[in-house]
Formats: sequence, structure tokens, C-alpha cells
Amino acid sequence: MTSDVPSTADIQLIQDCIPHRYPFLLVDRVEDIRAKEFAKGIKMVTMNEPHFQGHFPGLPIMPGVTIIEAMAQTSAVMVSLSLGLVGSGAVVYFMGIDSAKFRRKVVPGDVLELHVTTLRGGAKVWKFDGRAMVGDELACEATFMAMIDVTGGKG
Repeated sequence: MTSDVPSTADIQLIQDCIPHRYPFLLVDRVEDIRAKEFAKGIKMVTMNEPHFQGHFPGLPIMPGVTIIEAMAQTSAVMVSLSLGLVGSGAVVYFMGIDSAKFRRKVVPGDVLELHVTTLRGGAKVWKFDGRAMVGDELACEATFMAMIDVTGGKG
């Protein structure tokens, strides 16, 4: 399956890979996909996102948990494409987050790059290193684990 993995995913392909939809779809594009190894998600941060109304009024800052979720969504797209799960209804669930650190505020107008590298991949449980960048500045880093449910939560 890995030889047929595209190197990029537009919003249509992303939606074929993962079940997330507005307002919780947090990745606009995925680039530099290397099957089972690496992917770079792109998130265009805009003021009209619902979390900015309350986080914080007059000082919009993207919540750290949504940055980590965007990294997880990027990894889920890479895994879905790598394992040929597109359109299958499979779901990738968070299992754990370790060593999360936030280094820079992410604000409307930023282009957030979500670099995810596989530390351990398997059939069901995967571990990733994630780094969220704005330009050449590190905004967030974390190690996280995910589980693939090929039944789409029905089994």
C-alpha cells in the first residue's frame, strides 16, 4: 500500500481520511507525506474560528489543546493514507500525550506547520513526535500516541 501514498492531501482527501468536520477539523492541507514516517500539516489560523470568541476576548490565542489536536489530525491523515484506510470509516483515537510544551502563542494570521514523525508504528497503536511551527519558531512540541479502530467505532 505504501507505494501508492500521495505526497499531499487537500481538504477533500483529508475529509476522506478522518471524520472531523467544522468546527473541529483543524488541518487545511497535508504535505511532504512519507508513508508511515512523516507528514507536515498546514493550518491557516483565522479570527473567525469559534474558540477565539472565548480564548481570549480581545487577545485571541489558539488553545494549546487544539494545536495538539491539529498535530494528531495530521498524523491520522498520514496513517490513513499509509494503511489504505481512506473512505473505510476507520477512526484514529488519542491514547496519550507526553512532554507537551508550549513555546510561542499562536494567533490569527499565523500559518501553523504541524510536523509529525512516527516514533513507533504498528497495526493498531502508533506513537508520534509532534512539533508545531510558525515560520522558524517552535510553538508547541509533544509526544503522543494513537490507536486505530478499523471498525469506525462500531466493533
